[in-house]
Amino acid sequence: MQNPPKQNRSKLRIQTIIETAEKILLEEGIDNITIAYISELSGLKRTSTYKFFPTPKSLKSEMSNIYISECIKDFRSKSENIKSDNLSVIVLRCVGILFEYFDNNLKAQKLVLSNEFNPSLENKKFNELSLAIQSFVDMNIDLPEMFNKDGVYRVFTQIIISIFSLNLKENDRIDEVGRIEAHRAGHAYLLSWINQKS
Repeated sequence: MQNPPKQNRSKLRIQTIIETAEKILLEEGIDNITIAYISELSGLKRTSTYKFFPTPKSLKSEMSNIYISECIKDFRSKSENIKSDNLSVIVLRCVGILFEYFDNNLKAQKLVLSNEFNPSLENKKFNELSLAIQSFVDMNIDLPEMFNKDGVYRVFTQIIISIFSLNLKENDRIDEVGRIEAHRAGHAYLLSWINQKS
């Protein structure tokens, strides 16, 4: 949220709204997340819900930010002790950590990987995720200096997320095919930058 509330009562209302939206997401799907329905299920007045989230999109954005923040934390904790100068191994680990997060978090899978609501390259939290990935890769692999290195990693991250998204759409879940394809495409993309160095 841009301006998080300071009062405990407001924080509890936001928590109730998000928990209700997550219940709807898991039981009825993303399209049923509406302000009116959340107000009805949560017992909160519609005006209270609109005060914090004027549109379903603003609520979904906040939920997406929460899940991406969890994903960043998970990525950092699982990548900190990995050392390798093999690009394929590093990309495999990036893909593997992201895969495990989404595979174990159905709410994030349904919201972040859904075609209806996918984080764009401009999303601030998504950029934080790509920076965490960039930091991990840079620690291990010497990529050439690029005009827009941050942009390269945003695209790399988007490649992985997009392949997981397509995998989910085709199979109703993410699976080994998605993991393999994300590794192959991500590796090929970063390898093309390394090859420019020589």
